[in-house]
Amino acid sequence: MKTIRNIIITFAAMLGIAALPFAFASAVSNCNDAVSCIQSGSDNVNSNGSGSADELPDRIKTIVNILLFVLGAIAVIMIIIGGIRYSTSGGDAGSIKGAKDTILYAVIGLVVAILAYAIVNFVLGAFK
Repeated sequence: MKTIRNIIITFAAMLGIAALPFAFASAVSNCNDAVSCIQSGSDNVNSNGSGSADELPDRIKTIVNILLFVLGAIAVIMIIIGGIRYSTSGGDAGSIKGAKDTILYAVIGLVVAILAYAIVNFVLGAFK
């Protein structure tokens, strides 16, 4: 069961890392060469020298939403796996305990994901 968990964690990490370029794709959307890239960067700068104030929170929110979606999907899959393990335990106390632990940790993961979502939205809303 640890190998399945390790595979899921590795897949989630790879998916999260693979999603990062798409979150920042709009920043380099019109970069055909170095000159156009520099020009688009200078066009995005305000007169006071800072970038757009709304871009960074929106990108952070997008990244967090993608990662939390993946985390939630993994937690639901782990709950299903725990339920299957519980159903097929055949009365073995060790198997039942392992299945209950899987379900418990998946539910704790969902609660942490929901709290992380709420905290990120609260903090980003406070800075807008």
